[in-house]
Amino acid sequence: MTRATITVMTMGNAPSTRSLLRLMAWMSPAFPVGAFAYSHGLERAVHDGLVRDRHALVDWLSDLLTVGSAWNDAILFAESWRQCHDSAALRDLADLGEAMAGSAERHLETVKQGTAFLAAARAWPDPVLESLPGDCPFPVAAGAVSGAHDVPLVSALSAWLHAFAANQVQAGLRLMPIGQQDGIEIIAALERTVGATAQRAAMTSLDDLGSATIMSEIAALNHETQYSRLFRS
Repeated sequence: MTRATITVMTMGNAPSTRSLLRLMAWMSPAFPVGAFAYSHGLERAVHDGLVRDRHALVDWLSDLLTVGSAWNDAILFAESWRQCHDSAALRDLADLGEAMAGSAERHLETVKQGTAFLAAARAWPDPVLESLPGDCPFPVAAGAVSGAHDVPLVSALSAWLHAFAANQVQAGLRLMPIGQQDGIEIIAALERTVGATAQRAAMTSLDDLGSATIMSEIAALNHETQYSRLFRS
């Protein structure tokens, strides 16, 4: 598939009312994947003084979205969307997603949420649910289900990345001396980054995988031995 073909498939389509409603449900904080239990290493970053205020959190999340773990997840999501009807390809993507988890807690975070996502998504029956492994990384599960239900890729990626950022902001509200208004301003500040990352990720292949957020990976590793904590990762 050429990049020009992907462009037509992803950028020229608007979601139908049905697919839009499903996407809103799947990416809602109310969808039972347990996202509230994970900080993606942010708890340790706050503990170590790497993220101290609203502006630092914007920078931290921008890096994750553009050159970090969220960027890699967006690529896995996009490829899973494209391969949603290829069982063998999805199993390979699930294996790759697990292998790319840089720590035990990151692995727990992606697999537990992915498994929970697939269980909840059975409310909308589709054969793709049977083609994915029981322990499935979150971006692979969400990408494949979005593709199977004809949600346009850029729309799905935008919602996925926004949900990731919003969950990180909610973690920040519990960990840092910032309030709800700060949280809203962080989400607003990340809007352009989320949109641009979704557009860019829709044009990628697995050859584009790679990250440069070393401090985030170290924070996730160190969180495993943190004595007092609120989150599972």
